[in-house]
Amino acid sequence: MDFALPERPLPADLLPLLPDGLDARLRLAAAAAWADAPFLKGLIRGRPATMALLADAGPDAAMAAALALVAANDQPIMPRLRTARRDVALITALADLAGLWSLEQVTAALSDFTDRAIDAAIAAALAERGAGNRGLVALALGKLGSRELNYSSDADLIFIHDPVSIPCRGGEDPGQAAVRITRRAVAILNDLTPDGYVARIDLRLRPASEITPMSISVAAAEHYYQSEALTWERVAFIRARAVGGDLALGRAFLDQIRPFVWRRSLDYTAVRDIQAVSLRIRDHFDGGQAIGPGYDVKRGRGGIREVEFFAQINQLIWGGRDPALRCPATLDGLAALADSGHVPAAEAARLAASYRGLRTLEHRLQMRRDEQTHAIPRLAADRHAVARLCGLKDGTGLITLLGRVTQPVAAAYDRLVQAATPAATPVPADPKAWLKANHPGLARSLPPLIAGWRLGRYRALKSEAARGDFETVLPGLIERLAAAADPAQAAGRLDGLLAALPAGAQFMALLRANPPLVTLLGNLISITPVLAEALARDPALFDVMLSPDAFAPVPDAAALAAELASLSHHAGGVEDQLDRVRRWTAERRFQLGAQLIEGHADALAVGHSLADLADAAIAVLLPVVANDFARSHGQVPGGDLIVLALGRHGGRAMTHASDLDLVFLFSGSHEVVSDGAKPLPASLYFNRLAARMVTALSVPTAAGALYEVDTRLRPWGAKGNLALSVDSFARYQREEAESWEHMALTRARVVAGPAAALGTVIADVLAAPRDVVQLRAAVLAMRADMAAAKPAQGRFDVKLASGGLVDLEFIVHFRQLASGRGLHPELPAALAALVADGQVPAELLAAHDVLARTLIWLRLLFPGARVPETLAEPVAAILARALGAANFAAFADQLALAREQVRMAWTSCFATGER
Repeated sequence: MDFALPERPLPADLLPLLPDGLDARLRLAAAAAWADAPFLKGLIRGRPATMALLADAGPDAAMAAALALVAANDQPIMPRLRTARRDVALITALADLAGLWSLEQVTAALSDFTDRAIDAAIAAALAERGAGNRGLVALALGKLGSRELNYSSDADLIFIHDPVSIPCRGGEDPGQAAVRITRRAVAILNDLTPDGYVARIDLRLRPASEITPMSISVAAAEHYYQSEALTWERVAFIRARAVGGDLALGRAFLDQIRPFVWRRSLDYTAVRDIQAVSLRIRDHFDGGQAIGPGYDVKRGRGGIREVEFFAQINQLIWGGRDPALRCPATLDGLAALADSGHVPAAEAARLAASYRGLRTLEHRLQMRRDEQTHAIPRLAADRHAVARLCGLKDGTGLITLLGRVTQPVAAAYDRLVQAATPAATPVPADPKAWLKANHPGLARSLPPLIAGWRLGRYRALKSEAARGDFETVLPGLIERLAAAADPAQAAGRLDGLLAALPAGAQFMALLRANPPLVTLLGNLISITPVLAEALARDPALFDVMLSPDAFAPVPDAAALAAELASLSHHAGGVEDQLDRVRRWTAERRFQLGAQLIEGHADALAVGHSLADLADAAIAVLLPVVANDFARSHGQVPGGDLIVLALGRHGGRAMTHASDLDLVFLFSGSHEVVSDGAKPLPASLYFNRLAARMVTALSVPTAAGALYEVDTRLRPWGAKGNLALSVDSFARYQREEAESWEHMALTRARVVAGPAAALGTVIADVLAAPRDVVQLRAAVLAMRADMAAAKPAQGRFDVKLASGGLVDLEFIVHFRQLASGRGLHPELPAALAALVADGQVPAELLAAHDVLARTLIWLRLLFPGARVPETLAEPVAAILARALGAANFAAFADQLALAREQVRMAWTSCFATGER
């Protein structure tokens, strides 16, 4: 594939910067970079010595000089490595553009520099302790591990250490020393200074990265990879190698775990796992699949990742018996597979050619601005610039080239996908024996249901066409039902859904035409009663999953409010507007639940988005309700209703079972009277308007209720007015509120109405000086009262149990009120501020994430019910996946560690011994 640059005149302002004797091809490359790559233009202007060396000795010698600079000791390591990195970036880009280096030379040069920089950073961190390169090693995975690093790539590293030989300072244990050395080495490489950065370091591929330290001991790593690691981690270690620090330690470790990666038996279970991952890639990055602007050259259909998966799956199948196939690099792997006869030589050649083309295009995309991007630009001007760097006339030619390059990859990958999704075996006419043999958990409950479905018991199955489509999707549904924690109960949920479907064959035809939806539907029915029951009440909710962006991240609160306002604006009367808000909110909540179940969203992000949905619903409903109310009672001059969110809503950490803790205030004077046909005093006016809002949010309708609303956190609780003036609220908080009310106020946010009218009331109340001894006593008394009134419900009560979220919240709120610091309604942000202030240990950040993720999942899996002490295997597997744990035991360990960290912080904070 030819990326040769055409002849072009040299820009006048570039000519003075090009040294005499510079190769004509490098001059042409410099002209292209000057015109279309701002990052390279800056390097050409700022690196005259490097340009002179390119002219005098060529790119190979220039690269050797840049690599030698890494090891020089004539300047501090931070600027030295960054200077070398700029030289490497310029040399590789010009050699690439000029066609002087092949793809393999370019990626090897980038990888060699990064290897040396990592080694130098570790050596410098160890030297600060007076030690040599021993006891700590960096293992590279991904493209650095295979020496295929791209122009602006992460370096995926795992640090391991030998507790015996790691250099420790006084009072340090080996683990602490290793973490501090690792942190220093990563900072040398990763920190952005005025000289730039050296390499983007990603440590997330280490075992249980959310809770494990930055470096793990050799023994712990060996145990994990030999007994707990997942299939994707086997695949990752195909590319692993030691790149910096104690290389002998790293090589010995890789030798030790080699049997984990390469198994002599053909492990088709592992292959199916990889195939399932490969199927999800297209789903996860659906927006970048189509050839054209926005296409993702890494993850898109026919892209780089598909070539890599093609090679790795075949390597994993055959490499256990044939060491010649254990090649880290993708191109080497394809060649070895062809040589061994496991892949047709012609197909391997086509994939290799496409891979070279896609990787070269990836470099052109990234070298323009030193960006970590893989997307074809959506702006025409940027697309034309990339095309010119590829030797093409314009963006149209680039898209044409892209289609030609990706087609053979997509064809090979489609065959892999088809192998991963064999045709389902039809369900026999008499399914009893078949179910008993294949799905015994359904052998008693399902046969009578199937008989009724086939007889057209429900309106959705009356037509022959609908029943035909249903028979096609039934095997896939049964597979999912059989995997449920309670297969018989899941079968009952499916029956309830079929009973609720409207007449007609559309739903069944939809499932037959979209196999991924069959899996999704089966998962929803089998895994989560919340979504299954919502779907049974309103099957139209499933329509939201047909959208191309169904699994894309949900927009932020402002964008959601704008979207909802646009929808409700076109509605008819008030009831129609309210129903549209309810339906939209229900669809978005359903979408978030489906994203969570299917692994497309993180639980913490879902909790954030659920709060954003509530914000949007309230923001759009308030003017609708207020305008309708004003038709009879007019408006209060100078007055507006203000809605405060508290609790999990205020803290933007909602679950699918969360209610809304709301407080209603109003601005202006309580003595003013409204100006309508039926005037009301301001206090009565806003109390009635607030009641209307509560009704709009909570009353059941044909579209369902939006939320349960709890207003008991208002001043004087149920005895007080539903809405108070801002002045009354401020006076109450200053003079009468108890400590627990101020704790609740730490999570208050204005979600509707004029926030400015509230001024600094909340901030002033929370920052007011307090008697810390009295506050501590009040907090402990409150927690004791809560424990007596609401005891923990079993070992999975991550909210109320000792060391749970409530304890963590009490610690944070106590510290906030005692110090006036960290006053942010979102708990992670408050924790981060308190950690930075030295008031709470940093371990609470990870502990919070574990507990919060678990709570969000449990509320989806066990709504309104106590979590069983023993979990069914499918549920246990889901929870393990939710926390990125290898298995349920590892999940339980993470949960236990999080609780212990909270208990330790509680003791440190309150120093009261047992509670």
